[in-house]
Amino acid sequence: MKIGVLGLQGDVREHQAALEAAGAVPVVVKRPGELDGLDGLILPGGESTTIGLLLDRFGLLEPLRQRALDGMPLFGTCAGLILMATEIAGPDAARHRLSVLDVTVRRNAYGRQPESFEAEVAVAGRGGDGAKVRVAFIRAPVIERLGRGVEVLGEWEGSPVLVRQGHLLAASFHAEITGEHRVHEIFVTMAASGSNGAGRT
Repeated sequence: MKIGVLGLQGDVREHQAALEAAGAVPVVVKRPGELDGLDGLILPGGESTTIGLLLDRFGLLEPLRQRALDGMPLFGTCAGLILMATEIAGPDAARHRLSVLDVTVRRNAYGRQPESFEAEVAVAGRGGDGAKVRVAFIRAPVIERLGRGVEVLGEWEGSPVLVRQGHLLAASFHAEITGEHRVHEIFVTMAASGSNGAGRT
């Protein structure tokens, strides 16, 4: 099982380690040709505007959007969620986005860098056991609207923070930097059972 990690900015090494712990082979992706043969791809956290600009500059934006539309599983964390969202609330819309996940998000709604915090979130979808996962909220976006078919897998204080829409998974938080890999296990299972090679060429 080969899972790509977008390597333009963010917690690339941490996602690689979490994927290895989840039983997958991580592949760092920086060029369109490196999407070939992947069973899924992770969009890590970072700065969404910068990552979007780099996706466009490196010629990855449209190929990656098309792969997602064709069924390749994607998992976006924090900035990755913003890049996947179809709608951004507020004045800064992060122009270069994939716009494939039917949600509305508001950037930095959990506070700026000094207000970052860790919390335990009960996560469904891993055998439906609701196991608690220790995660970090760092300049995290809030999901304000869920589109049709978007399933909530985790909440924090009544708001969705982990959602799934078919082959797309997205989180407001970071699990990779707290040493957790259970959310990555969910994604690896999705990629194994749900893609059916859709991301391959």
